[in-house]
Amino acid sequence: MLKWSFYLICVLAGSLFTLQACNTGSGSRVEEEKLPDVVSYNFDIRPILSDKCLACHGPDANKREAGLRLDIAENAFKALQENPTAHALVAGKPELSEAYLRISTQDTSLLMPPPSSNLKLTSHQIKLIEKWIKQGAKYEKHWAFVAPKKPALPEVDKKEWPKNEIDYFVLHKQEQKGLSPNEEADKERLLKRLSLDLTGLPPSLPLMDQFLADNSANAYEKAVDQLLKNPAYGEKMALHWLDLARYADSHGYQDDGYRTQWPWRDWVIHAFNKNMHYNDFVTWQLAGDLLPNSTKEQLLATGFNRNHKITEEGGVIPEEYRIGYVTDRTDLFGKGLLGVTMECAHCHDHKYDPFSQKEYYQLFAFFNNVKEVGIESVIGGPETYAKKPLMEISDAEVKNILTFVNKPDTNRLIVSIMGDLEPDTSRKTYILKRGVYDAPGDEVTPGTPSSILPFNKNYPKNRLGLSQWLFDKKNPLTARVYVNLLWQEFFGKGIVKTSGDFGMQGDLPTNPELLDWLAVDFMDHNWDIKRLVKQMVTSATYRQSAVITPEKLKVDPDNIYLARGPRYRIAAEFVKDLVLSSSGLLNRTIGGPSVKPYQPPGLWEGATSGRGLLSTYVQDHGAKLYRRGMYTLIKRTVPPPSMAIFDASNRDLCEVKRLKTNTPLQALVMMNDPTVLEASRVLAANLLQEKSEEKDKISKAFRLIVGRKPREKEIDMLTAYYEKELKEIKKPVAEKSLAVGEYPIPAQIDRLKLAALMRVVSTIYNLEETITKT
Repeated sequence: MLKWSFYLICVLAGSLFTLQACNTGSGSRVEEEKLPDVVSYNFDIRPILSDKCLACHGPDANKREAGLRLDIAENAFKALQENPTAHALVAGKPELSEAYLRISTQDTSLLMPPPSSNLKLTSHQIKLIEKWIKQGAKYEKHWAFVAPKKPALPEVDKKEWPKNEIDYFVLHKQEQKGLSPNEEADKERLLKRLSLDLTGLPPSLPLMDQFLADNSANAYEKAVDQLLKNPAYGEKMALHWLDLARYADSHGYQDDGYRTQWPWRDWVIHAFNKNMHYNDFVTWQLAGDLLPNSTKEQLLATGFNRNHKITEEGGVIPEEYRIGYVTDRTDLFGKGLLGVTMECAHCHDHKYDPFSQKEYYQLFAFFNNVKEVGIESVIGGPETYAKKPLMEISDAEVKNILTFVNKPDTNRLIVSIMGDLEPDTSRKTYILKRGVYDAPGDEVTPGTPSSILPFNKNYPKNRLGLSQWLFDKKNPLTARVYVNLLWQEFFGKGIVKTSGDFGMQGDLPTNPELLDWLAVDFMDHNWDIKRLVKQMVTSATYRQSAVITPEKLKVDPDNIYLARGPRYRIAAEFVKDLVLSSSGLLNRTIGGPSVKPYQPPGLWEGATSGRGLLSTYVQDHGAKLYRRGMYTLIKRTVPPPSMAIFDASNRDLCEVKRLKTNTPLQALVMMNDPTVLEASRVLAANLLQEKSEEKDKISKAFRLIVGRKPREKEIDMLTAYYEKELKEIKKPVAEKSLAVGEYPIPAQIDRLKLAALMRVVSTIYNLEETITKT
């Protein structure tokens, strides 16, 4: 076992050695691409303008060159400021269009973009623009800012394949590209995929046996329904929302004191389990305090807004930090709920999207009336666990009202929530020049970006009205963005790959018709999340084998057209969950305070001011060590190291998509982390106490960990390894191997056999397939 000191070095070195998988580029193939019969502004021309032109000729008036704006038709067609006899675009006539002439010229003094910008259009892009102009240079409103309409199901040749509407859209795209879908995955792999996706846990042996024995036509759907009813479903679904809502157990900044927001996390799990519909789920979080006769539960839900970092340090300027808190909430609303980069308009008009700085501060105004200050209290005392406005939760309320809150003691429990100032003391909001807190400009009132959807005058100008605007069926983004986030959860990437940016610089949807159909269908069925989840996982698209042929790899290396099942490593928290669950160690208690499992010594002590409850790391013991990964205490300045190595968020800011890296450090965690080694020992001990042959013990371990029965060759190799270890291992080495973790070793067990079988189990945990969804 590596010493903790070496493990610490690995953690600190992680940022230097992270290797990210690169997408296969098209290279020179771009020049050979055929021009489409009809050139689309949205899908062919606008991406070129966004990448190469709009920084100088786009929405940002402060950076606009020569008075030319190319993202709006009326501006692009009007006479040029510097030459009134010329026009950037002349419909049907590229030879008279200055924009075309400047991008195609060989004269570097006239060429656009200028060589000094290091931007250059390819010959294919120039030909696209030429053909677009010849076809009339027709502009279209950005696709994401047009309310979705439900398209008809497309015609497909392989009519026997689709299992629901999703499959028609997917198959139609495949057939256009000369692809065909994979066969359905075998039952064992399919059940593992489904169980990991719906509960974050591997399937149990009884569930595996039940599913394998069920030969009925609806066996798979029965398994889906059973997993959707499992309380672990709420925990699995909550994890991505915790990233989005930047939930953590500390305030952040240098002192990074403890906070008690975990009852809000309990509520999120509860909301997913009872299938609270998305419109209510978000409305309660944005504005539960403003609902008529708001309940304690609705107030608790507003903790969503108050999960941001909060300073406790002396010497700061309170108003600067208060403005920072409001900014954080505004940016989360843009990225997490609207899927746009509103934060780019904090200091100036957005350079690419049609959002002015004024519109940013109109949105900002909705969050600017919270009864909070930039800094309050002192380090370490109970009064700093939550910041005003706050809510206390009593034991009686947990017993009678907030029954989902897992309150394990009788101590005072307080949570930061939302609460507006009274009307006569409400704050005015100003455009902040260059985004600086003490440089107010013109006053603004609450409002929303008109390019998305003008704010309805009948809505109240507060957070409740903002939520009504968000869930107006004319809002083009809300449903699309959440449907895309869920698609990302189950297929590895969204239909829009840039799930936090549906704007001009974001990726185009790979299947826009499917995205729009799902979005409208989601709204038509009253924003029902469980229904949407079931729709996705029961599709033939989801159920495909992940096997890839050389032909498919060549045509579609990134699986854009979904002609095979998803294959990628599971999230950091679920790696731990799989290890604990398969070994029998998992503590399945739902909710409650976060816990402090095994961690290298000295991490916290070396990275804090030395004040407060989180200045030193005091490890938990007993059942707390074996709680699910999502309950691991997250200290923002020093996030849990083993989870950070597996790309978990440190929750500083809203995060809608985690990186997926593949590094040697991840292998070192699986080989040396105390939790994995302890789980290997405990599972080995449990198996040794069963009356069965060695091959059967190893086969059972394989099924529990990998989720399928081992092939004969695999079981032979593992059995031979066990026999070799048992023959060669010496008692001192065995004792050293077993001296990991706190879970007790059975008194009468053969310790040499235990050490040998522990190594076999550890080897199975280190298979790539173990922590990969296939």
